[in-house]
Amino acid sequence: MTIDKNDLLNSIIQSLDRIQYIKVEDIPNIDLYMDQVTTFMESKLKSSVRNPEEDKILTKTMINNYAKNDLLPPPIKKKYSKEHVIMLIFIYYYKGILSINDIQALLNPISDKYFQTNGEINLSTIYEEIFSHEKAQVDLLKEDIISKYETASKMMQGAPDEDKEMLQLFSFIGLLGFDVYIKKLLIEKIVDGYCNPPACNEKEKNPEKKKEK
Repeated sequence: MTIDKNDLLNSIIQSLDRIQYIKVEDIPNIDLYMDQVTTFMESKLKSSVRNPEEDKILTKTMINNYAKNDLLPPPIKKKYSKEHVIMLIFIYYYKGILSINDIQALLNPISDKYFQTNGEINLSTIYEEIFSHEKAQVDLLKEDIISKYETASKMMQGAPDEDKEMLQLFSFIGLLGFDVYIKKLLIEKIVDGYCNPPACNEKEKNPEKKKEK
């Protein structure tokens, strides 16, 4: 097993530079049919999947399931608004680390209060505020990855020469994996206290109760 360490680290850093979020101004201001929504999401996020030729960003079945599980407000006359697309983007990012119930607990208060509202703070401003910090977060992530990589490169010094490179790479993955594990636990803990208990209990007792508009 021979891996050029510099090439590997440079490849990782370059892949981070290619990560782009969907800018709010890129989301159509017109209502879209389901096929148009899936096409839009595919065109913007396809490069982020592991197997671009096989993996789907979003399917009709997924959208229907999100609506069925109260993650996504229902479409109006089979059309989805800009706010629907923003909700789907949030769901896309969260589904890799959170359960459906956790995503529901996280998004429902936002949807109930800010979905299709005209106030100073709405779903678009919330989305833009969060993702406007993307570049700074990626820069911090690069520094953290380089630090973990350098730490892993100093490990396993007592290993046989033929195994050292493999074990150091395994250590690097372990450091990254533990970081993800801890952050996932932290997010779950925050989500558990995120939804106001009385409000959550009320929604559980009245699952059909929707926000009046």
